[in-house]
Amino acid sequence: MLENPRIRIENIQTLSDDWYTLKKTTFAYQRNDGRWQTQSRETYDRGNGAVILLYNRQTKNVILTRQFRFPAYVNGLADGLLIEACAGLLEENNAEECIKKETEEETGYRIEQVRKVFEAYMSPGSVTEKLYFFVAEYAPSSKATAGGGDINDGEDIEVLEIPLDQALQMIEQGEIADGKTIMLLQYAKLHGLVD
Repeated sequence: MLENPRIRIENIQTLSDDWYTLKKTTFAYQRNDGRWQTQSRETYDRGNGAVILLYNRQTKNVILTRQFRFPAYVNGLADGLLIEACAGLLEENNAEECIKKETEEETGYRIEQVRKVFEAYMSPGSVTEKLYFFVAEYAPSSKATAGGGDINDGEDIEVLEIPLDQALQMIEQGEIADGKTIMLLQYAKLHGLVD
């Protein structure tokens, strides 16, 4: 943790260390008026990740994936299938190497050149994860495998090739509801990646 004189950690309790790590931290926080206030927060640490939008200038298409997401299912997504940009956890890799590996594993496309466009905390109220956002141009010739993900990790991924304008309409219609994907699709439109 970084040093901040307005924060004094008092207690850290590990609540779960199964899939990822859930901790409860009690700390004193110095408010803007100078008073100290004791607070308690739970943080879920799953590591940092990377996400990429593959685009093709000639066809004006983007590559997305569709896969089952249990948390979305239990929160009301009828079939649990989310349409997303390709993403993965960094584990021991740097963000660029991670996203190249994930791209081939999930989509089947082998991408040599990626461009980082920004970083963002996706749910900073409780999740520690920071995402590194990338874009890369793809061509039919860069398709190296069928993709589909790693069966040992429980992945069963469908690869979708969709016109960018259709993907943007799918956001409005509620068919694309994943935050990181919405951010990258809007980035692609705002920055004319397929114009």
